[in-house]
Amino acid sequence: MAFDLIVVDLDNTLYAADSGVFARMDARMTAFVARELNVDETQANVLRLRYWKRYGTTLRGLILHHDIEPEGFLHEVHDIGVHEMLAVDTALDAALDSLPGRKVIHTNGTKEHAARVLGALGVGHHFSHIYDIRFDAYTPKPCATTLTNLLRREDVAAQRTLVIDDMQENLAAAYSLGAQTALVAAGKSCGDWDYHADDFVALCGKILAVIKNA
Repeated sequence: MAFDLIVVDLDNTLYAADSGVFARMDARMTAFVARELNVDETQANVLRLRYWKRYGTTLRGLILHHDIEPEGFLHEVHDIGVHEMLAVDTALDAALDSLPGRKVIHTNGTKEHAARVLGALGVGHHFSHIYDIRFDAYTPKPCATTLTNLLRREDVAAQRTLVIDDMQENLAAAYSLGAQTALVAAGKSCGDWDYHADDFVALCGKILAVIKNA
């Protein structure tokens, strides 16, 4: 089936997870936690991972447990020079162009970071809006309520929506609402998702094949 809306994750979904982008952000998060909480790097890394696994983002844990002001964290973590690691991707551009339906970005990062990534990849023109971590009061994915609010803003039913992400936890929230789901992750099992591929371009090919045969 075709979709009225395609909700696309940003980091490690539109580009390869081994690009180095997220590794730089992880390093900046660890450094931020160590400095602001006055702990060593090992303790900071443990906290970073603990909060990420429990709340969906390290930031959420810092807000809830340490009353950290979010904007300073977001600015520092995402100031990483994405153009040093990403380049214009013509295959990705063509794949996005081939998918029918309005497309938006939904990211736990910032709009500014998303714009830089999309610009580096040369695909920003495909997306009508960027929904970032600020959209629902810094509430990160996975969150069915936040996704419901996004769909309400876009005036689209979940059943007419495709959600593409590299995190199965995020897709579970979309699945619970009745949206179709697509996993971009090399080597991971498909599970209950409607589509699965190792990379975004291959995923688009699978989706188009299903649409053409419907």
